[in-house]
Amino acid sequence: MAQAPARPRGGFAHFLHRQHGSHRFRRLAWWGHAVGGASHRHAAAQVGGALRAATRLSPEAALAHWHSSTEGLSEAQAQRVRRHAGPNQVGTEKPLPWPLHLWQAYRSPFSLLLTALAGVSWLTQDLRSATVILAMVALATGMRFVQERRSNRAADALKALVSSQASVLRPGQAPREEPMARLVPGDVVALSAGDMVPADARVLSAKDLFVNQAAMTGESLPVEKHARALAAVADPLAADNLVFMGTNVVSGSATVLVVATGARTFFGTLAGHAAGTERAPTQFEAGINQVSRLLLRLMAVMVPLVLLFNGWGHGHWLEAFLFALSVAVGLTPEMLPMIVTSTLAKGAVAMARRQVIVKRLDAIQNLGAMDVLCTDKTGTLTQDHIALSHATDAWGRPDEGALRWAWLNSQHQTGLKNPMDRALLARGDLAGPCAGWTKLDEVPFDFQRRRMSVVLQPPGGGAARLVCKGAVEEVLACCTQVSETGQVQALTPERLQAIRAAAAQLSAEGLRVVAVAWRETPAQAAWHVADEAALTLAGFVAFLDPPKDSTAPALQALAGHGVTVKVLTGDGDAVTRQVCQQVGLTVTGVLLGPQVAALDDAALQAAVGEANVFAKLAPQDKERIVRALRAQGHVVGFMGDGINDAPALHAADVGISVDSGVDIAKEVADIILLEKSLLVLDAGVAEGRKTFANMLKYIKMAASSNFGNVLSVLVASLLLPFLPMLPMHLLVQNLLYDFSQAAVPFDRVDDNLLAKPQRWNPDDLGRFMLTFGPISSLFDLATFALMWWGYGAQSPAQQTLFQSGWFVESLLTQTLVVHLIRSPRLPFVGSRAAPALLATTGALAALALWLPQGPLASWLKLQALPASYFTLLPLLLLGYMACVQGAKQAWVRRHGWQ
Repeated sequence: MAQAPARPRGGFAHFLHRQHGSHRFRRLAWWGHAVGGASHRHAAAQVGGALRAATRLSPEAALAHWHSSTEGLSEAQAQRVRRHAGPNQVGTEKPLPWPLHLWQAYRSPFSLLLTALAGVSWLTQDLRSATVILAMVALATGMRFVQERRSNRAADALKALVSSQASVLRPGQAPREEPMARLVPGDVVALSAGDMVPADARVLSAKDLFVNQAAMTGESLPVEKHARALAAVADPLAADNLVFMGTNVVSGSATVLVVATGARTFFGTLAGHAAGTERAPTQFEAGINQVSRLLLRLMAVMVPLVLLFNGWGHGHWLEAFLFALSVAVGLTPEMLPMIVTSTLAKGAVAMARRQVIVKRLDAIQNLGAMDVLCTDKTGTLTQDHIALSHATDAWGRPDEGALRWAWLNSQHQTGLKNPMDRALLARGDLAGPCAGWTKLDEVPFDFQRRRMSVVLQPPGGGAARLVCKGAVEEVLACCTQVSETGQVQALTPERLQAIRAAAAQLSAEGLRVVAVAWRETPAQAAWHVADEAALTLAGFVAFLDPPKDSTAPALQALAGHGVTVKVLTGDGDAVTRQVCQQVGLTVTGVLLGPQVAALDDAALQAAVGEANVFAKLAPQDKERIVRALRAQGHVVGFMGDGINDAPALHAADVGISVDSGVDIAKEVADIILLEKSLLVLDAGVAEGRKTFANMLKYIKMAASSNFGNVLSVLVASLLLPFLPMLPMHLLVQNLLYDFSQAAVPFDRVDDNLLAKPQRWNPDDLGRFMLTFGPISSLFDLATFALMWWGYGAQSPAQQTLFQSGWFVESLLTQTLVVHLIRSPRLPFVGSRAAPALLATTGALAALALWLPQGPLASWLKLQALPASYFTLLPLLLLGYMACVQGAKQAWVRRHGWQ
């Protein structure tokens, strides 16, 4: 039974302006920290109190308390409880209704400003201008709305793949599968190996039930569950008669009584916090906001100047006011939301083909800007399965004796078959030499003793053997002798010290070590834990979690892209060091969980820069490390798949999970990998950088070109006795220019721009505008001179000719700047634009030449230009290209190029 899919985030519509000691002691401290806030702590306390009460009741008393029976609730009873308790769903952020989503897509500052300008134009009877402005707003809003709805549907489709059934008992009926959302307190549910636990529940009966609670507590070893009542329990997560939503059954079977559902579960309490807590603005959002503020400040200065110069100079204040409004529109990158959204959506589609699902569109850019990736070891660097390495005698020398005893133990046990048992049994070549043994009894494994034993009769009869395997210290505690070169020797303190050193050496090599011991035992009716005594140590069996073949090349690729990988794991440092060595990750420093907990925030910020391996971490340690890295100015990605990873996923610039992760990890994450591989992630990084590079192209093009036009308007307003362009001209020009840039999301990106993380730098953008905008103005002034002196357009009667000449030149230079600024290389030769961008800019150039000559000229208040104008125009354009290319090379030498 799998867990119900979480409700999707409200999401993409607001990506530009989102409103959005002891191990046990550390675990509880993390829980209180993770749910944060008085109301959440109170809710967690209430949940814990209800569960603690359930632990003290016998199975019969628990059934009576929840008005249930061993056959469960009837359908009528369940329906009554459901009306009160509600559905068994985690209360995460709901998707936006489409009208609200449409409003969110529209309400950017630029769209609101343009709408206000359209209203003013309509009130002043300038209906053509109002129509053009509203067309731009509708185009930008519609594109953004459609792209975000598509992305939402993609995320919903992923979540719909998760099964949501539970095997529920009803009186007089066989167990039946029902949607998990229909479960209520009092329902009795059957669990078996492989099932996800659908709610917090009290165990009624269990047979060899082991539950993996790693997603809840971070503990890697399964926990055995029983039905017996307990005395007072401080930590419900430690109770062995409770199972929790979000965990899964490793082995065995059970029937359980549901005692908490939905938001009242531990899972629901944490999920509600993680989904509802406002996240700090990401690096992408902060950059977008800075760019917006820069352009708005520029508008606030230049538009009033245009109004004053034209009003005082020409005496027509209404005309000057309309012209100033048009300048405001021209200065506004009104297509920014559309360009950004379509660029991100195009990147999301490309990443989906690479097995990466993007939940939040702006996460693509954050992925491209990421310079630090924090990742777990197990399943990411390694294959997430245990493999047998080798066996040794008690002194660490290669020996097969311990391996044969260990194989017999794993073969004949009936309890939990853990990954190490499966690795042993994969050695099929041992089946022959170990054939003929008969099982008499076993002493099952438990996590207090951390060992288990089987009692076997050897082939052909003879004394029975008790064969024990388990954790090194726990097995050594039962041994009084040791096997050495076939002889049994007393386990003296000196030998014990040497044996422990041998085991420590194996652990230092990154291996998981299991000790194996045996003894002859007389026949008896049954064997118990007390019989695990006076054993003879046979030796050790060592296991490893092999690294993935893809890990080393993926780490090299990430390093080539300027991404530093830091390993954050709950495992020990020795194992982690060994894995890092195997995959070629140089360990620059190791920081352990207790050390992290002892450091204050300032000291931790200093420490995280040096270390790249963090081991034995509690969940709150992971979150603090992520926040410390962000405080240093890094753009941090965090890759995790458990509930214990939710705080760190939430704290990162970009949270990354996998489709096999728990729902809360997928809910908090921004990106979901369909394959848990760093190679897939590296491909996503490259795609993110392409996306960012194309967005930055648009911002550079729009900002520098628009600034140049406004600067030209200011100069013309001081010099000319008429308007250099009509408001309609500016609006049409702006609309056509924006159309030509609609293909920017599909443009190619030079390889050198993908080699390192790319970031927003609004200060550089301001300098960029001041460098390249005046070049455009210089050639605008040359065009003014040509029209004034060359063609005599010096009076209001000749203003249409003047305006037509500048209209064509301005549109063509804006077309060229798209190709000049899209790459630091020589345009059309060193770097060629994608066919779509070549087509749109080519169409714009043709349209610019045709409009004054065609049938729409009179409607647009333009006129045909003399033929000689088109012989001089190429000289202006070539000069413009040469100046921009020279300025670009100087800029690259001084500032680089992003």
